[in-house]
Amino acid sequence: MTTRKTLISLTSAAFTLIVPSLCLAQANEADGANTAWILTSTALVLFMTIPGLSLFYGGLVRTKNVLSILMQCFTITTMVSVLWLLVGYSMAFGPSESPFWGGLGKALFNGVVVDSVSGSIPETVFAAFQMTFAIITPALIVGAFAERMKFSSMMLFCGLWVVLVYFPVAHWVWGGGWLGQMGLIDFAGGTVVHVTAGVAAVVVALMLGQRHGFLSSAMVPHNMTMTVTGAGMLWVGWFGFNAGSALAADGNAGMALLVTHLSASAGALTWMTIEWIKFGKPSALGAVTGMVAGLATITPASGSVGPAGGMLVGIAGGFICYFATTTMKTRLKIDDSLDVFPVHGVGGMLGTFLAGILISQNLGVFSGNGYAEGMTMGSQVLVQITGILATGVYTGIVTVVILKVVSALTSGIRISDEQEQMGCDITDHDEKGYSM
Repeated sequence: MTTRKTLISLTSAAFTLIVPSLCLAQANEADGANTAWILTSTALVLFMTIPGLSLFYGGLVRTKNVLSILMQCFTITTMVSVLWLLVGYSMAFGPSESPFWGGLGKALFNGVVVDSVSGSIPETVFAAFQMTFAIITPALIVGAFAERMKFSSMMLFCGLWVVLVYFPVAHWVWGGGWLGQMGLIDFAGGTVVHVTAGVAAVVVALMLGQRHGFLSSAMVPHNMTMTVTGAGMLWVGWFGFNAGSALAADGNAGMALLVTHLSASAGALTWMTIEWIKFGKPSALGAVTGMVAGLATITPASGSVGPAGGMLVGIAGGFICYFATTTMKTRLKIDDSLDVFPVHGVGGMLGTFLAGILISQNLGVFSGNGYAEGMTMGSQVLVQITGILATGVYTGIVTVVILKVVSALTSGIRISDEQEQMGCDITDHDEKGYSM
């Protein structure tokens, strides 16, 4: 009997020790379906920059500058990828408990190994997915200084900007920083991506000055076929951008994908309708720009609203971004070459604001997820406004400082009048986009 009791006791003790270990191992094991989806999303978001954004922007500039735009998007991709390895991932998602940056504990991907897990996916996959967001954000700014910034200045500016602006702001919102702790709703980058890129764009445009001939001579897109092709790639890639931000293959990802598509559609139709009423004909340029406005606007709210809410966000984005674009050019006379601030900046701000309203379950038809415990519509909207202002002001100040430093180091950031006349393809790369 004594032997039997002893065996039972030993078995119970062993079971007690083994079960928690098994549970821990299971908890730290990556989910195959989630991993497959985020791997796919990572490819989709990279696809947004090259070739999507490259072709979209490339078709919008004049023939003499198309290759320079493609080159800028391509080289930004390579440079930011290396910076992400060196310090970016650590600054944004490192183990530091600072509300302002993640520290350097994960510099050079320290501790990121085959078996390390972030949530339910491998940490390698999470790091790669977040890297693609860091890549596209400075690439968006290219549209503001297209056709008139030195290539050397562009490289130095984007490198410093992603380190001093994007990496810290990503930590503020997604890496456990102060805005995330406040409860800011930014599912996929309304503040982190679009507000930062938009504000930086308008600052660069103001400090560079207008292109020669701006508003006095036609500067029409040289290849709308290329632009529409790039726009289609952006639309498809955006599913990875927004639905991938669920970090799981689940209902949240499905809803994010659905509302993203509906917002893009509504944004395009809204912009086209305004043009049709004002000018008698809708344009392909208006359709794709409205689509991008709808995508930028839904980005922060894509994890919060339902289908009807997504359509409403798209309509609001198409309408407000249209008039922001015309105001920038005709009234303020700011040469944001490819409308980065009025589309991405204004769209990101608008979507971040609307996320605080349309998440309300009391609105019923919009299928919002509801506020976090202790939050009301008023308090949530206040947090959203705080996030917009903090991100915008910080980005604006740091961007000005970076531009002044870069200008001093490169003897001015703008190409000469003669170089602008020749085009950046020849002056920067001694090549032509077309040989005809």
